[in-house]
Amino acid sequence: MASGVEELLDMLYTMIDEARSVPLSSDRCMIERDRALDILDDVRAQFPMEIREAKKLQDSRTEYLNAAKREADTIKKQAEDDAEKALSDNELMAQARQKSAEMVQSAETQAKELRQAANEYCDDLLSRAEEAMKEAHDEIQQKHASFTASMQPNPSAQQEGARRAYDAEKDE
Repeated sequence: MASGVEELLDMLYTMIDEARSVPLSSDRCMIERDRALDILDDVRAQFPMEIREAKKLQDSRTEYLNAAKREADTIKKQAEDDAEKALSDNELMAQARQKSAEMVQSAETQAKELRQAANEYCDDLLSRAEEAMKEAHDEIQQKHASFTASMQPNPSAQQEGARRAYDAEKDE
């Protein structure tokens, strides 16, 4: 079985190129539908893993942000509880409020920093995945354009009754 996307596309191209013409038609051919669909399924299965990894990372980021928010809420609740226990003494109460506010501020700052770092990491990974997909898409478009161009009748060749054939080596 073919290993790379390019090899699978070459197999599909060869299948189409070698297909028998439909009777009474010079621009239509018959191919084995199941075989062509199997090759396309193999191409789809081999698309860059970055797409799946980006989705996993996005899910992890959401889970991470939710955990950071829960932790911040826990710290805030703990600070509030500590403050309530210190109500018996005005001085202790003032200190508890200050410490509580500092803890809340610290937790919020830490959550913000964690959120920012997770967002930057996700953005970077998604950008790389997007670039990989764009490169794969551009390559497919180029192969398709080459294939389409090779299937266009050549005016001088029409006079001779000949048809241009696609040359995969020219694309390399």
